[in-house]
Amino acid sequence: MVRVTNSTTPCADVVLPCLDEAAALPWVLARIPDGWRAIVVDNGSTDGSATIARDHGATVVHEPRRGFGAACHTGLLAAEADIVCFCDCDASLDPGLLTAFVRTVAAGEADLVLGRRRPQERGAWPVHARLGNLALTRMLRRRTGLTLGDLGPLRAARREPLLALGLTDRRSGYPLQMVVRGSDAGWRIEEREVPYRPRTGKSKVTGTWRGTWHAVRDMRAVLRRPPEAHDLATPTRAAR
Repeated sequence: MVRVTNSTTPCADVVLPCLDEAAALPWVLARIPDGWRAIVVDNGSTDGSATIARDHGATVVHEPRRGFGAACHTGLLAAEADIVCFCDCDASLDPGLLTAFVRTVAAGEADLVLGRRRPQERGAWPVHARLGNLALTRMLRRRTGLTLGDLGPLRAARREPLLALGLTDRRSGYPLQMVVRGSDAGWRIEEREVPYRPRTGKSKVTGTWRGTWHAVRDMRAVLRRPPEAHDLATPTRAAR
């Protein structure tokens, strides 16, 4: 059964991977659309993030294995809505923007909608992180033919096809693997520009050159893998 909000937008579950984001959580959770469920995946926080998330009405699940992909996939497994969204938990992106993404997926106009980040302030997107993203989008184009401008975390797709992709990366390569396997399965993938704010707190991945390099390394490993058959991952006519 597909639930809808008062604005006739289908309800969705929003997966929020979280590692020590106590300062950002109130801002993020206040912007979850009415009727949607926020799933905060605590990835080993020591700053009380889980308690804050619960106090603000979020469903909290725990993933002890460190890694962005591990947290995202645990959230996907915990999701129950037909459409699942993903958003960083650091207040750099407004989850309220996902309503347009969900409408597009629900209408069958795309199978995966991604947010293309547009920095709103100086320093919101460090130079080393932008360069890493640029290199990866170019490699992605050579691998899949997709002409995306970003591999950002803000995204939406249907839950069952996402599960059928059989995503295996549990580190920084998870978002890219989703795009690559979706492309291999014939998904229609599009992106929308979204404002990108300076994050609250220190980044665990792209805040340093070293963190960016590790993320790029994980994603390059994803791109080097040969295409795989994922017949079950292709959205059905009914889903479209």
